[in-house]
Amino acid sequence: MAEIKLTKNELRAQQRRLGQLEKYLPTLQLKKAMLQAEVQKARLEILQLSQELEQTRKRAETSAALLSTKTAIHPTQVAKVKKILRHYENYAGVEVPFFEGVEFHKLDYSLMETPPWVDGMIVVLRESATARVKVVIAEEKKAALERELREVSIRVNLFEKILIPRAKANIKKIRVFLGDQELAAVGRAKVAKNKIEAGRRKTLESAQEPSYAY
Repeated sequence: MAEIKLTKNELRAQQRRLGQLEKYLPTLQLKKAMLQAEVQKARLEILQLSQELEQTRKRAETSAALLSTKTAIHPTQVAKVKKILRHYENYAGVEVPFFEGVEFHKLDYSLMETPPWVDGMIVVLRESATARVKVVIAEEKKAALERELREVSIRVNLFEKILIPRAKANIKKIRVFLGDQELAAVGRAKVAKNKIEAGRRKTLESAQEPSYAY
């Protein structure tokens, strides 16, 4: 850290800096609190979506067992994702993803040549795939919020533990130095004044001494 100048100008500069830091800190603290709340919401969302995924997975496993029966549809093509639809919103200064939907590759098969349960199976397997995508996007959202929270927490700690205490210490150091300088100046002024007064008294005393003529 560079040595600060022990001057009145530096004192004013440090006071301005302290004022700016203390003014901005509550904004950072509020953002940190908002991010903490959003991260907690994201964790709960992932928990809920994971439970839904588990439910759809069980239904999908039951349906997948039917695929052992030979049909015109290949199992790997049933729930093949073509495109994930999402949008982004700003939460506490960070862009986070939100699920909109899933586009699957089109399946071409003859209704006449496939068993009647195939349509229902496709729905269940695609529901399971959609549930997985929802979990993935929710995890991306949480990760983005946690990254921002870490950065904001670092800045809050920097302000609270380093920058503000340092500015206060600098102000105290400069004030003590300037105070000592002022006391020293007052002391020198008193000494000078005493010397002047002593000189005046000596002059007056010399002027008042009787003169003797010889």
